[in-house]
Amino acid sequence: MSVSLSRYAWLVVGLLMPVALLNYLDRQMLATMRSSVMADIPSIGTNENWGIMLGQFKWVYAFLSPLGGYIADRFGRRFTICGSLFVWSAVTVWTGRVTTFEELLWARSLMGISEAFYIPAALALIADYHVGPTRSRAVGLHQMAIYCGVIAGGFGGDVADEPALGWRFAFLVCGLAGMLYAIPLAFLLKDAPRTDAVAAKPSPVGAVSELLANPFFILLVLYFTLPALAGWVVRDWGPAILKDEFGIAQGKAGRYATLTWQCAAIVSAILGGWAADRLMKHTLRGRIYVSAFGMLILVPAIAGLGNAPTLGAAVAFLILFGVGWGFFDGNNMPILCQIVRPDLRATGYGIMNLVSISCGGLADWGFGALRDANVPLGTIFGTFAAAAAVSIVLVLLIRPKNETVVP
Repeated sequence: MSVSLSRYAWLVVGLLMPVALLNYLDRQMLATMRSSVMADIPSIGTNENWGIMLGQFKWVYAFLSPLGGYIADRFGRRFTICGSLFVWSAVTVWTGRVTTFEELLWARSLMGISEAFYIPAALALIADYHVGPTRSRAVGLHQMAIYCGVIAGGFGGDVADEPALGWRFAFLVCGLAGMLYAIPLAFLLKDAPRTDAVAAKPSPVGAVSELLANPFFILLVLYFTLPALAGWVVRDWGPAILKDEFGIAQGKAGRYATLTWQCAAIVSAILGGWAADRLMKHTLRGRIYVSAFGMLILVPAIAGLGNAPTLGAAVAFLILFGVGWGFFDGNNMPILCQIVRPDLRATGYGIMNLVSISCGGLADWGFGALRDANVPLGTIFGTFAAAAAVSIVLVLLIRPKNETVVP
């Protein structure tokens, strides 16, 4: 790779980081505003309905992720990314204007449609530019921006509680910011030059068939999914859990539930990316080992979250959760690149999102229903921890290969 192309490869990461931040800020801040939104929209009514609303976004997002990935593989990453950013930002503006539960469901559904096209395309573009030695670090930096978006969303409760601002103002500002950024991004972002002799692009059926015929891809999908059951509940229900369990204010609960584990995840994503790239010099399983190490940390953290006797203990387990999550999250796309060819990466990640996030939506809904039924937190999170433990075995069964096609 030439020096100029190498520099642009890192510029691509820098250009996408604000998009990644907005991607998660726009979806996360609603979780920290639950009390304000439910008070402003009485037709939401119950925790179960709130869980359905959270799940609605995920089910739509998940269902369309493979399509978003295929479009990015077939027609290019650049316009897929920029179009997704502009549309979901417009929907964010509209979300701040809804007045009924039904309208909120529609808004979250439309946001799920538009956001589904971003992550597969963005991670595939980064992987196209960052070959081998820098791939985990580049993906880790992008994921770091996601964590920053969740952190920023953690202050949503404070904005919602401020009489001069309110939850609707937050959606207006974030939506307008994304719409404005999409315009220069369309001119600055470029698809990666390809030097490989790839055959004709596969049809949608052909692409999915090839991926599903790969047993290591199936293992990666399952590995990607099982820990996400806890991950989505912690992200979406964490502020409500801390508020209800320890009797703290909405704004404080939002900060504790996001700042803690997301800051830890930022550090571990950078460290995990560096460790994985370094270990890859010695073994093709380097990224798998680093990711599995993160999962070993995640399992006790998940179990502890369900049994924390004090707020301090809950915060400690959240920090531990973030450490494990960063090691895990930053290496999923790099592992995928070791088991599928380049022009199936975005489609493959879209399928991973389909399974993982649809199950995450069920977890959101189920958690709300179980909380309404007064099922103990320890029982719920103990089940999540067991699922994460199984995933360690699954990832260690994956057998990566050297990339025979280099973009």
